[in-house]
Amino acid sequence: MGRVNSTAAQVVAANLQALLELDTMVVEPWPEPAQALVAARGQYDAGIILRELATPQGGPLRLGLMGKDLCVAFLTYVLGESQLGGRAAVMSLHRLSEGEGGGRAPRHVMLERAAKVGLHEIAHVLGLEHCRTAGCLMRFSAGLATLDRLNMGFCPACQRDLIRLRMDLPTKAPAR
Repeated sequence: MGRVNSTAAQVVAANLQALLELDTMVVEPWPEPAQALVAARGQYDAGIILRELATPQGGPLRLGLMGKDLCVAFLTYVLGESQLGGRAAVMSLHRLSEGEGGGRAPRHVMLERAAKVGLHEIAHVLGLEHCRTAGCLMRFSAGLATLDRLNMGFCPACQRDLIRLRMDLPTKAPAR
């Protein structure tokens, strides 16, 4: 949605295919969702974007990527937001390049973070809730330091649940 790092979009799609075994397709960018801009915060309301992404056209699952910062009313920012058991999720690349001490993180770190956020949010869309297991990709991340400590995968219990949830998908249409 709007200008997005195309390599990050491809990496997220590839990880959705590899780790969640979902058919994926990266589509042409949608316009930046001006109606979701919260001008006073300089951020975009993730809930408004989710409602737009969940409209009936397209595949059963959608993941919107944005280069701009996302928020919800009760949090300063969010890296991503999703409809638990729904059709849509949105994630932001905006903060994923932040490094220690205000510098920039190496490119591979940003791409790994993007893959983790995308996997986490789409797993919510599939119906998976947050997990308490240390290192599990479904553990809640309050920020980048927590996100960096997560594994690039799911604990055995979440993995079992994901297998069952994927079998319940209505069709094998692409996730976006």
